[in-house]
Amino acid sequence: MNGTTTATDGLVYGIRLRREVEYRYVGITTKTVSRRFHQHLRVAAEGRKTPFYDWLRKQDLSQVIADELDWIEGLLELGQAEIDWISYLRREGDRLLNLSEGGLGPTGVVWTEVQREAARIRNTGRKGLSRPGAENPFYGGKHSLEQRRKWAGDRKGTNSGPHNPNFGKFGPDHPGYGHVMSEESRKVLSEARRGAKNPNYGKVPSAETRAKQSAAQKGQPKPSSQRSAHTRHHTNKGVEKADCRFCVEDSAKPSLSSESESES
Repeated sequence: MNGTTTATDGLVYGIRLRREVEYRYVGITTKTVSRRFHQHLRVAAEGRKTPFYDWLRKQDLSQVIADELDWIEGLLELGQAEIDWISYLRREGDRLLNLSEGGLGPTGVVWTEVQREAARIRNTGRKGLSRPGAENPFYGGKHSLEQRRKWAGDRKGTNSGPHNPNFGKFGPDHPGYGHVMSEESRKVLSEARRGAKNPNYGKVPSAETRAKQSAAQKGQPKPSSQRSAHTRHHTNKGVEKADCRFCVEDSAKPSLSSESESES
């Protein structure tokens, strides 16, 4: 065999440690086994999380090899050969890390609860792989409006009230406790929500909404009333604004100094 295949023929290969005869993974390829093996190494380095790639990352790669197990003519026969090899090796006791029983196309893999729990334990505390900017495969892409609406519908109500992971957490118990936003971040947020960029820009609440807001706040003390705000931000700071009705009212009243001068 010259190590190459056609698009309709292929190879069944097995991956194992050089010092062992037990195979840990079986696959098929219509290219060379060497090329397919190096593709596996690249995917493992990128951080894909499957039992096989988790195992591969733990090994000394110089001690991992890929063997040609069978050469098959025809794609359908190639897929069946993979199924047969996986079944055979598992009967022989090889601890294969394949997620499926093999074959071409989607295999309908459904993880058991034991597999899910094992994956959860493996992934707990693991640092994710970050690909910022142009390195991200979705860079410059946009999700369709239909997809965004579907996600919005799926998430609706899932993060409010008791469903919110921070519901009922106050003070030191809240993850945001003690966090102070930098002046730069505050400025960026302010610019992003100013004027027409604000989602509520130009919107006027309906009479029904205003009635609901009024009913919800009825009877509640209002220490932060408009008069209090005027006192804090205008009177106490010596600021006078023409569009503040309290400033206008106060300026219309005679000052204490003028009253004392008139009395004298």
